Amino acid sequence: MAMAGLYRRVLPSPPAIDFSSSEGKQLFLEAIQSGTMEGFFKLISYFQTQSEPAYCGLASLAMVLNALAIDPGRKWKGPWRWFDESMLDCCEPLEKVKAKGISFGKLVCLAHCSGARVEAFRTNQSTIDDFRKYVMACSSSDDCHVISSYHRRSFKQTGAGHFSPIGGYHAGKDMALVLDVARFKYPPHWVPLKLLWEAMDTVDGDSGQPRGFMLISKLHRAPALLYTLSCKHESWISTAKYLVDDVPCLVKSVDVKNVKDVLSVVLSSLPNNFREFIKWVAEVRRKEEDGGLSLSQEEKGRLAIKEEVLKQVQETGLYKHMTEFLSSEKSCCRTIPRTAHEDNLPDIAAWVCCQGAGLMSGISGSSHGFCCQETCVKCIKINGEKPVTVVSGTVVNNNGGQGVDVLIPSSQPEARGCSCSPTNIGTYPGTNDVLTVLLLALPPETWSGIKEEKLLEEIHGLVSTENLPTLLQEEVLHLRGQLKLLKRCQDNKVEEDFGAPLS
Repeated sequence: MAMAGLYRRVLPSPPAIDFSSSEGKQLFLEAIQSGTMEGFFKLISYFQTQSEPAYCGLASLAMVLNALAIDPGRKWKGPWRWFDESMLDCCEPLEKVKAKGISFGKLVCLAHCSGARVEAFRTNQSTIDDFRKYVMACSSSDDCHVISSYHRRSFKQTGAGHFSPIGGYHAGKDMALVLDVARFKYPPHWVPLKLLWEAMDTVDGDSGQPRGFMLISKLHRAPALLYTLSCKHESWISTAKYLVDDVPCLVKSVDVKNVKDVLSVVLSSLPNNFREFIKWVAEVRRKEEDGGLSLSQEEKGRLAIKEEVLKQVQETGLYKHMTEFLSSEKSCCRTIPRTAHEDNLPDIAAWVCCQGAGLMSGISGSSHGFCCQETCVKCIKINGEKPVTVVSGTVVNNNGGQGVDVLIPSSQPEARGCSCSPTNIGTYPGTNDVLTVLLLALPPETWSGIKEEKLLEEIHGLVSTENLPTLLQEEVLHLRGQLKLLKRCQDNKVEEDFGAPLS
C-alpha cells in the first residue's frame, strides 16, 4: 500500500561522501589524527534535527549555542535552561520563519541576541582561502564553530537554501564535514571545501545578497550583567528610534547652556514606556519549600558582580548630574518618565516578581497574565555574610500559583541591623542609574551637535567609556552594541551591514 509523504533522500555521491560509509569513516579517522576534528565532539553531543522543514537556521544555531555552553537565561522546559528552536524568536517571528525560513542577516542578529560572539562574512566579503583558514581554526578547537549558508544544488541535492554547522575538516583531501540538521533527509556528509564555497557563493533570492558563513564563539563574560535591552515589547521600535535618531537632532536644535539643559532636552521627550526597552537582568529562583534561603557560590558570585556594576554606575559623574536633575524636576512637579512605579521598592518588587515568573515560564521579559500576591521585601544575612536583599512573592495565573524569590543587587548602607523594612535596604537599581547607563550607551556622535564648545567637552567627559572601570565599560559597550543591532533591524539594514562593528 502506498504511503503519503517522503522517507529520506539518497545522498548524491559523488560529490558528497556519507559520514557513516567506509570512506567517510576513514576520512574521519585521518582528520582526528591531523587534529582537525576537535570541534566535532561538542557539536555531535548536541546534534539535533530541525523540527520544521524551514527551521534549518534555528536548529543550526541552537545546536551551536548549546555546544558552546551558552546559558539562554530562560527556561526551556521544567526547571531547565536550554536553547531550543522555539526560543529563538527575537529577530524574526517564528511563524514567519516556519513559512519562509530565516535570512542570513537575521540569523546573525539572532546569534548576537542569544549572547554569542559572532563574526559573519558573505562570500563577497571574503575568499575561499579565508574560509578554509576559518574552518581549519574552528575544527582544531572546541570553542568556535562555523555555520554555513549554502545552496543544495551545488551538491546535486534536492532543495534550495540551507544552513548547517561544519563539524570538521580533512586537510589532505580539502574536505569539510557538513552536519546536516535536516537529518530526516540527508545524513552528515563530507564535501569538497571548494564545492562548499561555490554553494555559498550563490545569491539568496529573498534578500538579494550572497550567502556566506558565520563564526560563533562564546563571549569571555556574560553579555549582560545588570542591564539589557529588550525587543519583546512593541514599544522598542519607537524608543530605539528616539535614542538613535531623535536625540542627536534635539541637542543640535536647542541652545543648551549646561548639563542640566542637556538632560532636560533628552529626558523630557523620552517615551513613557522606555522601561520596556531597558531591563534589569533579574536573578530569579523558585521559592524553597521550607521557606529558607540559601545561595550557591554561583549565585553569590553573580549577585556580587551585579552589585559592583551598580556601585560603579553610581560613582560616575553622569549619575551625580542625573540624580540632581531628577530631584529638581520632581520638586518642580515636571513630568519626566520614570521606571517601574516611581522607584517604590515594594511596587517594583511585585513588578520584578511578575517579570521573574514570566521568565521561568519561558516568556522572557513578560509579566502579561500574571498577578503578584503576598509580596515581601526582606534583607537577610546568611551565615553571617553580607546582607542580601530578597523579594519574595506568590505569582498567580490561570494555571495556579508559584512562589518566587528575586535577588536584588543593592548598594548596602553601613550596618545598622537588618529588617524587612524597605527603608533599611540599600540603593537598588532604579531610574537614576537606568537612565545613566542608557545615556552612556548612546553612540559618542550623539552629542556632536552641541554648539557650546566647553559644554560639548564636558558632556564628552561625562559619557566617555575610556575611563570607566572595566566591568561598567563592558556593560555599556554591550548595551551600545545591542542598540546598534536593534536599530539595524528596525531600519531593515541587517542584511546589508551586519558585519559592521557593534561597539
